[in-house]
Amino acid sequence: MSFIYTKSGDFGTTGLIGGERVPKHHLRIHAIGDIDELNAVLGVILSIIKNEAPSLSERIETTQHHLFTVGALLADPQTSSYLTIKPEWISTLEQWIDEYNETLPPLSAFILPNGTPAASHLQFSRSVCRRAERSLSALHQTDSLPQELLQYINRLSDFLFMAARYSNSEQGHQETEWDKQK
Repeated sequence: MSFIYTKSGDFGTTGLIGGERVPKHHLRIHAIGDIDELNAVLGVILSIIKNEAPSLSERIETTQHHLFTVGALLADPQTSSYLTIKPEWISTLEQWIDEYNETLPPLSAFILPNGTPAASHLQFSRSVCRRAERSLSALHQTDSLPQELLQYINRLSDFLFMAARYSNSEQGHQETEWDKQK
């Protein structure tokens, strides 16, 4: 049986795959945590939409698998020899974005991140994804990351935005435009 607790992190450090120990506030750990949080939020979304939106559910679950690969790449930079962010993951996100975009009215104003429970959670996941992107950008300044990883996360936040809009549309919920007079 494996142990969940090792007590090795009780003094403010954590281990990367390969044995290196780093402070828990290290940029790499921030990035790993943000990716993990994003994946958990996507799990919440799946629990909301599983029976209502099978196509979107499948896309979200695929994304969760991809995010585990991202986490593995961050936890062990040596994994890049056998784990990669595949270019087709990025092109698939672009296809999904284009599919949703074709069915939605063009934006004429900023919209508030609200709506149905699914759309609201998708907007929340988009903001978590943007935070992860900022963490990855900071890490990239000190430790070079694969360009495809940065592209994937950037495109993922766009997909999550469009998925939120699509989810609202499918449920008949009108988007709320930002009223700068309020």
